Amino acid sequence: MKPAAPSAPFSGPFALGTLSAHDQVTFPGLVIPGGHVLDLRAALGDPALTVRAIFERWDDVLPRLRALATDPTGDTWQPLDGLRVHDPVEPRQVFQSGANYRQHVIDLEVAHRAPDDPRTVEEARAEIAAVVDRRAAEGLPYVFIGLPSAITGPYDDVVLPSWAEQPDWELELAAVIAKPAHRVSVAEAMQYVAGYTIANDLTDRATVFRRDMKAIGTDWLRSKNAPGFTPLGPWIVPTESIADPGDLRVTLKLNGETMQDESTKDMLFDIARLVSYASQTAQLLAGDLVLTGSPAGNGMHWGRLLRDGDVMEGSITGLGVQRTRCVAEEAAG
Repeated sequence: MKPAAPSAPFSGPFALGTLSAHDQVTFPGLVIPGGHVLDLRAALGDPALTVRAIFERWDDVLPRLRALATDPTGDTWQPLDGLRVHDPVEPRQVFQSGANYRQHVIDLEVAHRAPDDPRTVEEARAEIAAVVDRRAAEGLPYVFIGLPSAITGPYDDVVLPSWAEQPDWELELAAVIAKPAHRVSVAEAMQYVAGYTIANDLTDRATVFRRDMKAIGTDWLRSKNAPGFTPLGPWIVPTESIADPGDLRVTLKLNGETMQDESTKDMLFDIARLVSYASQTAQLLAGDLVLTGSPAGNGMHWGRLLRDGDVMEGSITGLGVQRTRCVAEEAAG
């Protein structure tokens, strides 16, 4: 499924995306409300320009983007309708956050209680909530590495591998890095964030934990990094257009039914703490992604995992909408 780009609304005067016409070469686009796009290769005088390259000189280019967005005239602007929307940026690194939404963590812990746990559900929830709140106040984020090769476009089909027994959705707010960040403080971390986009961090629940040796723990390579397991986009909206990333609505609908619907207020560790924490070990690079975790309402909570033909629609306040159809590997051929 490779539909034309819908005119999904976003906050602010412009957003960035990667687009193409009739399967031609992709180009970095400046998208404005009302459904028009400007090819930034010509506008910025660089025929090899990519969205990632824009972030590599973000401080210099941003004023130019603002100016271009205020004058949507001339033959160089084209309708968004009919263009294909690809994943908006090609990161070199993907940093993923686990167990970062309070209600989600509590739900998972309660769902995975041992069969002989003597506590009632209410008692278990109360005790787990206390532990979660203590972690938020005194602990550290849980960040691990994903593969850029798992990323796909916001309207592309998602192939469910034949080995994935419990494929699940995880809609997340993703921060896009503006410039190299290494050992930055929480106070300065947001200076390194260029904008935000939508990510659906699909996970095969059956392979999250290693069965052959429990001491190894989680297997994120196997469970999260199949090709297409991270639909991304449609747009990257600059930070200046999102008043409060700590109060955005994250909503995922499965075949039209709302499954996730939570505010980023429920995050245990905010974007600044996640970026700062990741940077204490790694050097974050321009165009890299920091996924901020998924709120409550995953398939395991509902007892309903993804299957062939399912359509996921994910939206986050001010960032537009992505829509992907699940196709079983056998059906995909």
